[in-house]
Order: sequence, then structure tokens, then C-alpha cells
Amino acid sequence: MTTAMTPVQRKVTRPRADALRNRERIVTAAREMFVEFGPDVPLDEIARRAGVGNATLYRNFPDRDALVREVVVSVMDRTAEAAEQALNETGDAFAALERFVHVSADERISALCPMISSTFDQFHPDLEAARERVEELIDEVMERARRAGQLRSDVGVGDLMVAVAQLSRPPAGTGCLSADRFVHRHLQLFLDGLRAPARSVLPGTAATMEDLRQP
Repeated sequence: MTTAMTPVQRKVTRPRADALRNRERIVTAAREMFVEFGPDVPLDEIARRAGVGNATLYRNFPDRDALVREVVVSVMDRTAEAAEQALNETGDAFAALERFVHVSADERISALCPMISSTFDQFHPDLEAARERVEELIDEVMERARRAGQLRSDVGVGDLMVAVAQLSRPPAGTGCLSADRFVHRHLQLFLDGLRAPARSVLPGTAATMEDLRQP
């Protein structure tokens, strides 16, 4: 008589809590330093700011592209969550747009700016999925304000994101945290210019995210 073999149950190894914390600290430090110094900042400097050893950084991210990709996806996911929160608000549509813009700045969306011209694979499946999600949500936030007659009709998602990225990026030679006290002041000046009715005619046409990806 043949005895049925019982399948061997393999234990799934889950990352330890401290390992997950280290990974998050690395991503947070990289996000800050990419904003300040660009994507070519030395990896050992990122490890130092994160408070981990170089071996820990490379165990999580074997090369620069892997870390850059993780930072980009992280920023886009956080920005998408901010857009979803804005869409879930039932009050003033423009006020929801304003809150989204300020939260996006806090999430260091300006870290994406230098990545666009980076040499890493911009068509990685993780990146494309995150990008499509965030662009659709931001467009929906803007369209709701536009339908309410509160957002001028001649601006697009690309216009909004370029402005937020540029205005939330510290000037050369200054750190992220020291510039933060000015960011929301300048963003609010920009937001006031988005309100309908428009008080001026903008040159060119409304920019899309696809426009920004063109060489």
C-alpha cells in the first residue's frame, strides 16, 4: 500500500520589525537628500543620515537604481493617498485641492523632479502603476474644483505638479528643513493664482504629465 506523502510546510520568513524600520529610515533619508542634492548623492551619506551601516543599506537596496525606484514609488504612493483624502472630503472643492497641494509638498514630491532626468528605468512596472494611479487621482481632484467653477480652466495636472515640485524644493546650499518654513507660504501664493475667474491669460496651453515626460 502506498502511503500518501504529506507536503512539507515551509515557514514563510517575514522581515523583522527592526529590519522594516531600517528600510523606512533609509527611504526617508534618501527622499530628503535627493531633494537637497539630487539623485547622485553618495549612498554612504544616505546611510549615515538614516543612522544605519552601509551593509544594511546595500542589503535592502543592492544598487542606486533600486533605491531611486523605491523613493519614487514611495513619494507617488503617498501623494496618491493625499489625493484620495482630498476626494473623500465633501466640503469646498478648492479647499480640498489646497490641502492636497500642501500635503504633497510635505511628502517631498520635489524629490521626483531630478529623477525624471535620471538614467534609471522609468518604465519599470512598479513605477508605471504608481504613476498612472497618482495622475488619475490628481486629475480628478482638479476636475472637481473645475466643475465647481473654482479652478481656472487653463491649467493641467502638469502645471500643478511642476509648480509644487519647484516651490517646495530648497534653493541650492540650503537644507530641506530650513526651507520648510517658506514652502507653504509660497504655495499659497501660487494657489491663489489658480482660482477662477482667471485674472490673466497664460502663455501656451495647459500642461499634462505626458508633456513633462517629453525630451
